[in-house]
Amino acid sequence: MAITRTGSAKWQGGIKDGKGEVSTESGALSAQPYGFSMRFEGDKGTNPEELIGAAHAACFSMALSGQLEKAGVQNAKIESSSAVTIEKDGDGFTITKAHLTTSVSGEGDETAIRAAAEAAKTGCPVSKLLNAEVTMDLTVG
Repeated sequence: MAITRTGSAKWQGGIKDGKGEVSTESGALSAQPYGFSMRFEGDKGTNPEELIGAAHAACFSMALSGQLEKAGVQNAKIESSSAVTIEKDGDGFTITKAHLTTSVSGEGDETAIRAAAEAAKTGCPVSKLLNAEVTMDLTVG
């Protein structure tokens, strides 16, 4: 069974002075502004890297939940973030890294929790999609 979800973007103007809007099929984002200064200069607004980071953290957390369930860990609580790094690459830019930071608590063996986190890190669909190094910091407690 294939499931397709849609995100969309509009852009008007040049790369530095232009403005864009990003939306999602679900309406979770609707005409959210983005632009060069938001992406590269720290201005308020969204950018592709933080959207990828949010998607990665959400996907990883769901995958980890499934892995923890398989490992017999009960009452799991997971909090994750993904820091997506973009670097200058010749005349353009490349996303080079996604670093997961996650905290897991629950009733179960710490070794099993750590193994579940590693399996989720490499197995979550967004991790598989990213052609970048995916690293992780894990706190169990």
